[in-house]
Amino acid sequence: MTERDDRATQFRRHGWRGPLAIGIASLVAAVLLGLAITYGSAGLIVAVDEAWAAVMVSVRGPAGDVFAYFMNFIGGGRVAVFLVPVGTAVALLVARRPWAAGYFIVGSAASAGVVQLLKNSFDRARPDDMIVASDFGSFPSGHVANAATIAVAFGVIFPRVWVWVLGAVYTVLMALSRTYLGAHWLSDTIGGALVGAGVALVLWAAFAVPLERERHARTERVSARKNAHAQPRATPPVR
Repeated sequence: MTERDDRATQFRRHGWRGPLAIGIASLVAAVLLGLAITYGSAGLIVAVDEAWAAVMVSVRGPAGDVFAYFMNFIGGGRVAVFLVPVGTAVALLVARRPWAAGYFIVGSAASAGVVQLLKNSFDRARPDDMIVASDFGSFPSGHVANAATIAVAFGVIFPRVWVWVLGAVYTVLMALSRTYLGAHWLSDTIGGALVGAGVALVLWAAFAVPLERERHARTERVSARKNAHAQPRATPPVR
């Protein structure tokens, strides 16, 4: 058994449990939040949502509009649904990461599916001060769910601290842009983040072993290339 197979076996036995537990907890939390808003006594949540919406309306301006409309463009529609997933998958396939490509595509589709299921289930009204066209259902935010899915998926595929940090920043900025535009309440963006991250983590557990094996195979290829370039060239004999 190679070192790569041994690491994959260890990950199969233990590594998938944490992502699965956290992912399920995130999805359950999103559903409970939606239930509290729709059917429960959510006075505090509604009050915070309305206060945050008032702040966002008060800070609107030209610079904020440019930023928010740009985030709206890249986080939804054809760009988010087709261009980003397909483009990322193609790039991963070129990099000889087929399992990573499959994980990213399945994660993106599953996240969008869960969002639509919850939107249809809760059918929450959007804020009155919305300044961008949006579909039905305010909870959860599909833009933020997509951002969180991308953030976690890239963190899994490229496990570096800076990748996780950039993903978290991107998700927060997307959430801010959605409330700035009045397309969502603050709690909608929290629900979207829980859904997006939850789906990506649950699927990480499902794809854990092949992803881990594939990642270590790539690491070994990169190391082999570096070692090959580092070896000194043989000096021809002097005649």
